[in-house]
Amino acid sequence: MFCSFKDLKIAGIAAGVPKNVVKSEDLNLSADYDAAAFIETTGIRERRYSNDFTTSDLCCAAAEKLIADLGWEKSEIGILVFVSQNADYILPATACILQDRLGLDKECYAEDIALGCSGWVYGLSTIAGLMSAGTVKKALLLAGDAKRRAEYPLDTLMGFSGTATAIAWEDGAPGFKFHLGTDGSGAQAIIIPDGGARNMTTLHSFDMEEVDGKMINRLTPRMDGMDVFSFAITVPPKSIKKLGEYYGFDYQKADYFVFHQGNVIMLNKIIKKLKVEPERMPLSLPYYGNTSSASIPITIATQLKGKIENKHTKFIGCGFGVGLSWGTVAFETDSIVLSDLVEL
Repeated sequence: MFCSFKDLKIAGIAAGVPKNVVKSEDLNLSADYDAAAFIETTGIRERRYSNDFTTSDLCCAAAEKLIADLGWEKSEIGILVFVSQNADYILPATACILQDRLGLDKECYAEDIALGCSGWVYGLSTIAGLMSAGTVKKALLLAGDAKRRAEYPLDTLMGFSGTATAIAWEDGAPGFKFHLGTDGSGAQAIIIPDGGARNMTTLHSFDMEEVDGKMINRLTPRMDGMDVFSFAITVPPKSIKKLGEYYGFDYQKADYFVFHQGNVIMLNKIIKKLKVEPERMPLSLPYYGNTSSASIPITIATQLKGKIENKHTKFIGCGFGVGLSWGTVAFETDSIVLSDLVEL
């Protein structure tokens, strides 16, 4: 679907990560693990990882920093949307807990969105729709993934992060243009088989089995790498082109293309299909790994800090993955606040 919203802007972005750094060269995964080959094929040199913090802990810290840097009054924030695949509890919604932790007004709209890699774009569209239809002038989008629902051996791709994006109403602001899509026939491509209402947790959920050379149980994620790779290099470029065609703008004139940070080979193929220089595709992947729904905002906050705060900048953002789902957004920034990285 296509949708657009005027008079809205991203006022600022902040990111929170654990202090603990896991370097790919230090991993001892197996006797035949080749660190150099791993770094070359994934693009991940290091990640942030710690089970001391939940996603909401990292998001909360990022939000506090961003609110302070913007000089916002907490009473003015009327919407809080939390996007993650790892909520604090099955219930209540983590957004409700964050409303209280951040000291936001009790009239604040608070909602969880259980999406992964496309989640930041979906969350942004949800907030834009709510702000355009109501009276709220300031909102927070908190997105990321950290501590998992079930313990499992250290994943080699995923990094932990929580981000905060501040959205503000401003007369005359360019707003956002979206293209959003879903292909649920690919639901099995990235899935945690047990733990939901379809397959409830039982003792057998903890039985270890070998999947793609790794011993995991049915409460841990599993992925069909080839299906995901094929989807990722095909659908996002088409989505970006469709967005430009539908709204009548040249997507190639964007200053930066910020994608979900899944795999460097995948990202290079996408940018090649778009015929855009790699220099316009900032990467947080080498430093923070795959941070799921935090990928786009943490990339902007860490890789473009000091470059765009005082200039008009055009962006194309695209998130894609579990669902399967994807979301593309065109937006512009002017005098955006990019907070210093928060490390816990």
